[in-house]
Amino acid sequence: MSEVEIDQAELKNKALEAIQTVYDPEIPVNIFELGLIYEVSVFPVNNIFVQMTLTSPNCPAAQSMPAEVENKIKAIEGVNEVTVEITFDPTWSQEMMSDAAKLELGFM
Repeated sequence: MSEVEIDQAELKNKALEAIQTVYDPEIPVNIFELGLIYEVSVFPVNNIFVQMTLTSPNCPAAQSMPAEVENKIKAIEGVNEVTVEITFDPTWSQEMMSDAAKLELGFM
């Protein structure tokens, strides 16, 4: 892995773009628009931390979705380590979805 520091804002934008390619298998909207991503932070040297939630603690994708987020971010050139943490505080609700997601799912 490269030990060269990449602009943190640029790296965060690339991580957010990667996250937007991950979909909940039961909902046709990416997990960022669903409001499942609570935090994306970039730390030296090119380490990325993601705090996310699931639509429910019993989500069938509880194992696969965080792993997919981790793998997509690790695929970004220059990324060193990726940590994905699951939290249920606060509990996810439909109000956390973007307007685009609400429109796509017929809630608007």
